Amino acid sequence: MGHITFMRQLPLAKHYRLLLLDLRGNGKSGSNQKKIQFPVLAQDIYDICKQLGLNKLVLIGYSNGGSIAMEFAVTYPRLVQGLILVGAFSKVNSYLLFGEFLLGILAAKFNAIPILAKVIGHAHAYSREYGKQLEAYINKTDAHILQQMYLEGVRYDCTERLAQIKVPILLVYGQRDYYVHHYQNEFKALHPDTQVTYIGKAKHQVPTKFPDEFNAVIHSFIKVNIIPK
Repeated sequence: MGHITFMRQLPLAKHYRLLLLDLRGNGKSGSNQKKIQFPVLAQDIYDICKQLGLNKLVLIGYSNGGSIAMEFAVTYPRLVQGLILVGAFSKVNSYLLFGEFLLGILAAKFNAIPILAKVIGHAHAYSREYGKQLEAYINKTDAHILQQMYLEGVRYDCTERLAQIKVPILLVYGQRDYYVHHYQNEFKALHPDTQVTYIGKAKHQVPTKFPDEFNAVIHSFIKVNIIPK
């Protein structure tokens, strides 16, 4: 989905420096022959931060992007001050979530990106225009890259390494996104500084459909947990 997913978070630029990314093989970013794995994507983010001179980060990861954010926090702990994970999971351990990944894998395998783009674009659209923009952006994705991304997401397991994350974690869930709520139990058990916030009436698409509430949650978390008193 790329950086366009977070366009409604741009008002936060009044308070913070924002860096919105297209990961390799997605959106306007190119790719090479290197296999897509979350450590590779984490290194890409590190290289960008190094080039821009960024050394104090609050990472926001949405859905599968939450796993990439966790991988970054474990691998480059000195750069990370906090994690905000939306609809996140430390591993895929439910049939419903596995089913979603399987549909994505099959869509990518059979090059059905246009269908996938319509479904995801419609699900995240707060307006018809934005839905069309998001659909067009998803259609830029390389099918082989997308298949690797879904496969890596299914395989990835950060559960046993949650204790290695030494910064506050905020889990943001849509109140109606029921099938991922149980993942908070593993975070709380293994990471003592885990906080949980629910966005009322929301399903999974928090950043695009509930931006005012989400932006307020981000701002509050940073003020309370990150900015020195």
